[in-house]
Amino acid sequence: MKRYRHYNKETAIILSCFGSVIEQEKYLAFEAFVKESFGEFSVFTAFSSKMVIKELAKKGEVYKNLPQVMADVDMEGYKRYIVVSVNIFPTDEHEVLTRMVKGFREFSLANIRYTTPLLHKTKETSNYLNFLDAKIRQKNSDVINLYIIHGVPVLNLAGLEAVNYTANFLKMINEKNLTCSLEGEFPFFAIKDAIKRDILKLTAGDKKAKVQIVPMLLVSGNHYDNDMKEICEEVGEYCDATIVESFTQDEKFNLIEQEEVREIFRANIEVEIKKLGL
Repeated sequence: MKRYRHYNKETAIILSCFGSVIEQEKYLAFEAFVKESFGEFSVFTAFSSKMVIKELAKKGEVYKNLPQVMADVDMEGYKRYIVVSVNIFPTDEHEVLTRMVKGFREFSLANIRYTTPLLHKTKETSNYLNFLDAKIRQKNSDVINLYIIHGVPVLNLAGLEAVNYTANFLKMINEKNLTCSLEGEFPFFAIKDAIKRDILKLTAGDKKAKVQIVPMLLVSGNHYDNDMKEICEEVGEYCDATIVESFTQDEKFNLIEQEEVREIFRANIEVEIKKLGL
């Protein structure tokens, strides 16, 4: 086939990230980690948020979305490439990614695969959540952790079970774990009275009781600076509330810098490399 002669490069990895206007450096640091881990492959990064891409363009920083990067990689002649779902759950962003990959498979002669997101497999998810809760309880085992999951906009979305499992698992491993979302199932704005009731019950109304807000976000961007701080202030009206301390190099808590998180993503890429027969 004549067209296939143009596919003269070997393997590429495309990181598909949501993006952040103020924290894109964290994604680029993750890109550097992947390049170091898979030095024999070319690595590219795509942002899925058009808003983020447009805002960064105003600063002179040019980024592309996944279809654009896939087209570039295809045009450059890579025989095979892996699209990495740099997402926490297999929900809306991951679903869009899979549809894009399947669409490209219809006309590209390259062998294209995609990975699962961070919290997708039950064993890895359970181990990571156990680690995370234990890690942030090291300084105070009696602290109440209020985990804030971003959430998804509709209730019939594929992958929602992963969100439910995460919330239920966290509550099951410690009675002092509470969960809610920013804009998905059980959003804070709608259940904050129930959150207050549960915290007061756990603390017997002690205003000095410690509550940590734990943002379940890959990067500590605008949601961290706005929503998490607002929630912390509201909870702080009836207890000693703080946003959980970071245990990575950044002072703001995030997931993508954690070694355990990076290891899960790295392992997911390795699985797809093996499926390519490499």
